[in-house]
Amino acid sequence: MPPAEFDAYVDDYDAQHAASVRLSGESPDFFAAHKAALTARLVSEAGLDPLRIMDFGAGRGNCVAHLQRAFPQASLTCLDVSARSLTHCEARAVRPVETVVYDGRHLPFAAGSFDLVFTACVFHHIPEGDHVDLLREIRRSLAPRGRFVLFEHNPRNPLTRRAVRNCPFDRNAVLIDATEMRRRMHAAGFEQVALRFTMFFPAMLAPLRPLESRLGWLPLGAQYCLVAA
Repeated sequence: MPPAEFDAYVDDYDAQHAASVRLSGESPDFFAAHKAALTARLVSEAGLDPLRIMDFGAGRGNCVAHLQRAFPQASLTCLDVSARSLTHCEARAVRPVETVVYDGRHLPFAAGSFDLVFTACVFHHIPEGDHVDLLREIRRSLAPRGRFVLFEHNPRNPLTRRAVRNCPFDRNAVLIDATEMRRRMHAAGFEQVALRFTMFFPAMLAPLRPLESRLGWLPLGAQYCLVAA
């Protein structure tokens, strides 16, 4: 969608998002917190303590407060094509954040500006022909030991497909298979790209969630995570 269309959805996005994930028994905030916590764990396992983080496609800031709590020493830059959305990032933050509007193609940052770039369910809104170029821009913006952590909807999960189909905000979304997204990352120059699937159990099966750490190989989770370097 163009920036003006994203702007038009800002006020209704939270209600639409909540309705689309209702079958899971969880709120959008649960999923945002999960992503931030998993990112912190994966980055720690890589031996990285990021001090400069970019939330690529931050939107209304669903993950902002969670990222700030997961990385309390880091500065956070929220990037998006929608200026109206970014005003919500500032309101949701627990500490000051930098907000940057960009043109959807070129990241307005010097090379090596960030230790961590995080993005959550953004690329399915971006035309596929732009993916590799944008991934190159993200790679350029990373410090030499930096990491890029990407979350996306898993099109192999039928409940995920249903949630996306029923969300007006996602009416133009094109879901991306995990293996294809990893291929595009390699095409953009990322040499190491680790894949894991996540979010297997709805609220009614919450006692089984400790098993998720052993199920990352199984391509049935509601979402997947790619960690690239």
